[in-house]
Amino acid sequence: MPVDQQHRPRARHRAVAALASAALLLTGCAAEAGPPVLTWYINPDAGGQAAIAAKCTEAAGGRYRIETSLLPNDAASQREQLARRLAAGDSSLDIMSLDPPFIPELAEPDFLAPVPEDVAQRTTENVVDGALAGARWDGELVTVPFWANTQLLWYRKSVAEAAGLDMSQPVTWNQLIEAAADQDKYLGVQGALAESMTVWVNALVESAGGQIILNPEAPADQIELGLDSEAGTKAAQIISTIGKEGLGGPGLPTQNENDSMILFQGDKGSFMVNWPFVWPATKAAVEDGSLPKPLLEDIGWTLYPRVEDGQPAAPPLGGINLGVGAASEHPELAFEAIECIVSPENQADYFVTNGNPPSSTEAYEDPRIQEAFPMADTIRESLELSAPRPQTPYYNEVSTGVQQNWAPPRAVNPSGTPQATVNFILAVLRGEELL
Repeated sequence: MPVDQQHRPRARHRAVAALASAALLLTGCAAEAGPPVLTWYINPDAGGQAAIAAKCTEAAGGRYRIETSLLPNDAASQREQLARRLAAGDSSLDIMSLDPPFIPELAEPDFLAPVPEDVAQRTTENVVDGALAGARWDGELVTVPFWANTQLLWYRKSVAEAAGLDMSQPVTWNQLIEAAADQDKYLGVQGALAESMTVWVNALVESAGGQIILNPEAPADQIELGLDSEAGTKAAQIISTIGKEGLGGPGLPTQNENDSMILFQGDKGSFMVNWPFVWPATKAAVEDGSLPKPLLEDIGWTLYPRVEDGQPAAPPLGGINLGVGAASEHPELAFEAIECIVSPENQADYFVTNGNPPSSTEAYEDPRIQEAFPMADTIRESLELSAPRPQTPYYNEVSTGVQQNWAPPRAVNPSGTPQATVNFILAVLRGEELL
């Protein structure tokens, strides 16, 4: 074969490669010429955040495009992934859905871009107090409230009536314990070794007038804990009594929010502390025939139970705030997008479609909310009273320390568990113990 024919295929290969490279370069240039892409890292839901992202992309008119990226299912894994990527300077973290307890850990090392003053002013108008408390760190707004959550006291009307409880008036944990015992029913609480245990302990301590951490902004070696107190003892007495007397049901040591809802829906259900998701979940089960129709009419709701008569409760606070990564290449556009995401209209849509309550009081005026959630006014009132879990950069150590000492409930000792928890957490913070 002639030499020139031997090299023609190679020449053609080189020409094809050159054309391919040129095409790639042109494609890259075309991508750069398009609108900036903002990545929004979202917590799992029923598609509501993706729908809002599409809506705000359209409203942007070509200024930017929002794409969503799904975070892990559980909050601890979400925290771990985001913390690692932020520490590495990942520029793709344009918008993040953040669980309030983990915000100080990310804000303290300046992993979050500062919220512009004008954005802070516009996005905090008519926002419930609880959500604002969870969005701040060191006296500054470091994230923007999106949706807020709180626990209500759900009750079976028939059981409350048989026990002689007037549910139009505030009730205490001791009243619920006595009523459940008298009626041979179970209390719906969360006793698993999980974040839900910290939620319960914190709500009890705060409702009793105390705090788990007395100086949450202090460095690790100066943190003072408030569990070894009258408030901590009262919290331990309530949890211990429910555990030792079997009032939480046989599955209490592993019981999460969904398990306690199922318990509450059954024949032994009486009273339950839980998030608003239980209403649409129960309603759907009644509509599809898996639960009896009379059940829905037997369910009532009111504010979280008090620890002491005459002292308002401090219900649990949950929800999601939105933050912008410090390494984002488009922080101004990200905050512009956040303003769209958290608009009262979008918050109302998200509540109706996904069951996550708004942080904006204006959103509660949407008539669709009252129709879908007849307890919406109680949710809003609860959010005004709610207290966040300890706001500290060392939240993971504190929360895990609480869980390991307060679960299972039957092992809680009012005269020893609060002090043992303090000793353990302080030892972990000093590097003397491991979680």
